[in-house]
This record gives sequence, C-alpha cells and structure tokens, in this order.
Amino acid sequence: MSRFPEEAVRKTRILVIGDLMLDRYWFGDVDRISPEAPVPVVKIARREDRLGGAANVARNIVALGGHATLLGIVGRDEAGRSVAALASESGIEADCVEDESLPTTLKMRVLGRQQQLLRVDFEEHPSAASLDALSRQAESLIASHDVLVLSDYAKGALDRVEQLIAHARQAGVPVLVDPKGATYERYHGATLVTPNRAELIEAVGRWKSEEDLQQRAQELRGKLELEALLVTRSEQGMTLFTAHGREHFPTHAQEVFDVSGAGDTVLATLAVMRAAGEDWTRSADWANRAGGIVVGKLGTSIVTAEELK
Repeated sequence: MSRFPEEAVRKTRILVIGDLMLDRYWFGDVDRISPEAPVPVVKIARREDRLGGAANVARNIVALGGHATLLGIVGRDEAGRSVAALASESGIEADCVEDESLPTTLKMRVLGRQQQLLRVDFEEHPSAASLDALSRQAESLIASHDVLVLSDYAKGALDRVEQLIAHARQAGVPVLVDPKGATYERYHGATLVTPNRAELIEAVGRWKSEEDLQQRAQELRGKLELEALLVTRSEQGMTLFTAHGREHFPTHAQEVFDVSGAGDTVLATLAVMRAAGEDWTRSADWANRAGGIVVGKLGTSIVTAEELK
C-alpha cells in the first residue's frame, strides 16, 4: 500500500452536489414500558446533530484534508440553519439554495442504550424554482473544481442530474456518482458510479455467480460510458470494474457497528484520491480502508487522514 498522499490531497478542490440532510440523534435510557401502548419510554439524556447525505460526503472530504464546496437545497428553518452552522464548523464552503416551501430533510433517530428504537423522517420535494437556482449555481462552480461528486438520495436535488453531468463533461471535470433507484440511464456519461449491492441488483438484476456479476457490471459500465463502476458489497468488501477488468478488495472492517453513512465515506475518499492523482485501483483501495473504519462507528461519521495513515 502506498503512503497517504497528504500534500496532494491538501490541494484538491471537490464540488459536492446532492441531497442535503440533517441527522439528529436523541440518546437516552430505557427503564420502563409506556402504560399507554406497548412501547419503551426513552428518557433523553443527550442530543446530537450531524451532517447527512451529500453534506456528510463533504464533511468526509474535509476530514481527509481536501477542500469541499457543498451545493444543495435546504428549507428556511431550524434544521437548515443547523446544516449551515455544522458545515461552517467543519470547514465546508456551503453554497446552498433556500426553499421556503419545504422543510430541510431531517432524519431524527431515538436511541436507547446505543440501540436505535425509532427513526422519524421529514422531507418534501424541492420546487422547480429551487432546482433552477441550483443548476445556475452548479454551472458557475463546476469548472473551478477538480472533481464533481453527485450524492443522490432520491430527495429531488438531483432531478436534473443529466444536465450536471453534461456540464461537467464539457468542462473536463470528472464526475463521481452515488446512485439511487433503478434508472441508471440518468447517470450516462459520468466517470464513475458507486452502487451498493442492493442498488446494483435493482439496476441489473440478481447475479448467479461472480462471472455473472462481472458480465452484468461490465455491460452496465459500457452502456453508461463509465470509466469505472465500483460496487460496495458490505461484508464482502468492494469490487471495481474498469476497461482493464475486475479487481476485488476484501473488507477491512474488524467489527460492523453501523453502516449508515459508509457509502458517503467511500465516495468522499474516492473523490479525494482521484483528485490527488491516484488511479482507480489505488483510489478504491483507500476507499475500502476508509469504509472499513467508518462502519465501526455509530451513526453518520467521518474518517480522518490520521486514521488512514
């Protein structure tokens, strides 16, 4: 394994566009069952907000030493203000569109004794005017960055993803996509796409063997005109498909505590390493190591350059 390219990483400028979220955690103790219904009563002892979705990708980029510009849509509400404050604290240059007609996407989790008991989601689709504003800001920002990262959580910020990819291609900027849904034609012309196992099954169907997986993955890569396709496979590690063939990276995870946000860490590490001049194989190797570290942490978390060294 090569040394962590610290100096090259510090020079990277990465634009992250996608669905912004606030991950809210309420931690407490459970000592009794409610007399009103057969549910636990959680006495909240601590609250914590973290950046989620595309914002968590940007947070991971900064933690690795790169420069991240973040573009997305938030509501004009308390959660939106929290996203802006957390981004600023993390060293992210946030350039977000405010949409008065929707709430900021919020995932609120209630945990008792470190076990998740409940999740409540607040989300709505952004307006056409907000998408127009996002497109204008994206066009003004893409050319000044080394890599464009598109973090798709199907909340609506990337409804016009085809335009973003086309603009980046015109500017000669590589595009890395974390996809959602079965319609992968939307990502045609991207440089790399990083589906997880379930997402790839949705796109190409179930495979019967590694050879079958390779054939389906390479067909998808060719159809979308991608340089690379990286499939994250949980406890099986990850597999990279390029014009040179297939490379597999076994998992580095010692203990899997929480997989939420692991795809964000993998995507961020890929973007940073690619922007720093690493090839796809080395970039995927670093991303695999980062993913193995982050699944040992609770909730949406980051991996730092120090941990990777």
